[in-house]
Amino acid sequence: MNRVFVTVGSLFGFLSVALGAFGAHALKASLTADMLANYQTGVQYQMMHALGIIGVGLASLALGRSRALQWAGWSMIIGIIIFSGSLYALSLSGIKMLGAITPIGGVAFLLGWLCLAAAAWKKA
Repeated sequence: MNRVFVTVGSLFGFLSVALGAFGAHALKASLTADMLANYQTGVQYQMMHALGIIGVGLASLALGRSRALQWAGWSMIIGIIIFSGSLYALSLSGIKMLGAITPIGGVAFLLGWLCLAAAAWKKA
């Protein structure tokens, strides 16, 4: 499982850099300041949680495989898809209703961090 999380986290990190550059150069002229800020928030949270996913993969090397670590990694992956994905879609489409699902991704992020803490605490 550690290879999966390090690989997926790395790919999300790559996409975060690519999407950030796309937003800064290609979208700057076509989005309002608010929509560009929403887009950049998606990029920032994607990168932070890409690093978190990599951390989960590396933690499994030190802590061993556990259900809590699996939940941590998958929760962060789901969080990126829902949180960042909804902000990208909102920014590019202007459909404000998409913002209503963003908090679901935020809850997934929170769950991921709590699961990582629980996995570390159990091994301490």
